Amino acid sequence: MNANNKTPKQIVAELDQFVIGQQAAKKAIAIALRNRYRRMQLSADMQEEITPKNLLMIGPTGVGKTEIARRLAKIVKAPFVKVEATKFTEVGYVGRDVESMARDLVEVAYKMEQDEMFAKVRSQASQRANERLLKLIVPAEKKKDDNASNQNFFKMMRDLQAGKMPENFANLQEEPEEVLTDSIRQERQTTAEKLRNGFLENQEVTIEMDDPAQKFQGQAGMLGQMGIDLSDTLGALTPKKRVTRTMPVKEAREVLIKEESQKLVNEADLADLAIKRAENTGIIFIDEIDKITSKAKQNSGTVSREGVQRDILPIVEGSQIKTKYGMVKTDHILFIASGAFHESKPSDLIAELQGRFPIRVELDDLSADDFVKILTEPNNALVKQYMALIGTDNINITFTIEAIQRLAEIAYQVNHETENIGARRLHTILEKLLEDLLYEGPDMQMGDIQITQAYVDQKIGNIVADKDLSRYIL
Repeated sequence: MNANNKTPKQIVAELDQFVIGQQAAKKAIAIALRNRYRRMQLSADMQEEITPKNLLMIGPTGVGKTEIARRLAKIVKAPFVKVEATKFTEVGYVGRDVESMARDLVEVAYKMEQDEMFAKVRSQASQRANERLLKLIVPAEKKKDDNASNQNFFKMMRDLQAGKMPENFANLQEEPEEVLTDSIRQERQTTAEKLRNGFLENQEVTIEMDDPAQKFQGQAGMLGQMGIDLSDTLGALTPKKRVTRTMPVKEAREVLIKEESQKLVNEADLADLAIKRAENTGIIFIDEIDKITSKAKQNSGTVSREGVQRDILPIVEGSQIKTKYGMVKTDHILFIASGAFHESKPSDLIAELQGRFPIRVELDDLSADDFVKILTEPNNALVKQYMALIGTDNINITFTIEAIQRLAEIAYQVNHETENIGARRLHTILEKLLEDLLYEGPDMQMGDIQITQAYVDQKIGNIVADKDLSRYIL
């Protein structure tokens, strides 16, 4: 089934593999996703009229708000960016401009489209890359033409006198003419066969490639936030810097495949598809939105929180934003906002912004039973991760169910006696529990180790009992 054609039940079922509980939030978000697919089946006029039903997720940290949104984007293969409302400032102050969230989304969409296009031309690009590798492994003899070099030099001087930028300014000499002898042809035929059969994958080869450090860094600053891309302009003024690197054939092939793929795809088509993808399927997750309400604690008196809200408002309402790939409309981008709302409530947001998040879901606090499920059930469960990590040292660890339950009880207890950080507490507790094994594992003999309830109490029981220790260590 097409990723964008999943039913709400299918979306929830896939989310269940990674996020425990929070069924109300999963249901609401799955409906919002399905409505986007439904909208795309309607006439163009009707599509324009139907706006996405943005969501506001309310709940303490570590209960799955971000994970639900992040997994959702992967499930439906949608461009996704996560931003923190506290990172934005009012226009005129130093900091990130709110429009940068839409530009970041288009960048993600461009990369997704590029990956798909590169996959389509990979076979052809791979063939070209192998041809280039063959010439590098078995180079032809060079025949230097001094007369051509002299002509090139005089042409450059004439261009300079005429006030023109000379061609091939970086290379004053023409590439020497290649000469293929019978022995070279024979060697290339033999090498081509080895290359096809994968016998030369670890042989080192020296290639020329674009310098990855050459990209204009200033673009990430204020100019980049304003949608101004100077990399192309600077590229036209200065030749591309090429660097020489020596690497195994299998790595060199990938570099050359990327270069050849870029030649085979149309960048204008890529940009157009990226804009459309961002506009119709993009998801922007705005975290910590409660921190920009007027009731939130003021960390700095220089920027008003209401000002940031009013800057975010037009983007959520729908506006056109300039990016280096073209203008992007935010009218049908799905916005998901989240916040703990400990010291404020959703009604403390300005009324206009509240109205743009009509669907509100409250996420439940995690119970000890939830912690047991989080430790064991998801595909990426923490216990499975640590078993795999320690397994690389030839140590097979297992956990008894009593040990898992005790870990869950400790996580629940520490969350309620100190700061409630939700499921993230499990990371700190497991790391402390397995600290000795992670440290000594590489020097231990191969064997089986079982983590029991007694082991859990021995390693972290005393820390939990001491309130001061648990506050700082767990």
